[in-house]
Amino acid sequence: MEQNQPIAMPRLGEAAPAFTAVTTQGVINFPSDYKGQWKILFSHPADFTPVCTSEFMTFGHLAADFEALNCQLVGLSVDGLQSHIAWLRTIEEKIDWHGYKNVEIKFPLVVDVSMEVAHKYGMIQPGESSTEAVRAVFFVDPEDKIRTIMYYPLSLGRNFDEIKRVLIGLQTVDNFGVALPADWRPGDEVIVPPATTCRVASERASGKEANLHCYDWFFCTKQISKEEVEEKLGK
Repeated sequence: MEQNQPIAMPRLGEAAPAFTAVTTQGVINFPSDYKGQWKILFSHPADFTPVCTSEFMTFGHLAADFEALNCQLVGLSVDGLQSHIAWLRTIEEKIDWHGYKNVEIKFPLVVDVSMEVAHKYGMIQPGESSTEAVRAVFFVDPEDKIRTIMYYPLSLGRNFDEIKRVLIGLQTVDNFGVALPADWRPGDEVIVPPATTCRVASERASGKEANLHCYDWFFCTKQISKEEVEEKLGK
């Protein structure tokens, strides 16, 4: 790929760019191998670096939580296969950090020495580095559409509470047909679809529609318990 060739970065609602790649778990075809599952594709700058090590240990520690949410993790960096394997072995056998130790990374880590996949996903951002991928996170739904994108710089580790919150939030939106307010967590009130007729708007404004809390005719919420969310999401 020529250095000056423009990169069409993927956008929300579009199909996740497909690729076939060697990984630490064998060859994968992304996203087709995981059709019907949620996918989180995330990049990191380099193996054997401290911030990335802390992130992989956290992802490994939380892997069962993502699996319970029908979500496949897929990591990526521009390092080679032997480097990946050696680094993951070091994490499992030698690193004790933040109460995490003996962390086995079972999800695939993509080999992308050519940076082909990184370019497809806009992970190479020259303002940060032209040789390393930034910390990108792509949430891909069971229909293989991109639903959320996060970018972090090289020097800042990701917020894993937020990554889980976004995944649960997207699944809640899909399963309950609602929207979610700022700082939503399971068990908080959710936003119901807006009124589509003057009659419904009047009923909501006057407080006549049962089980809703209306701040005004266009902004109404209802309660969905944490237990309801967890049951629907299969946790």
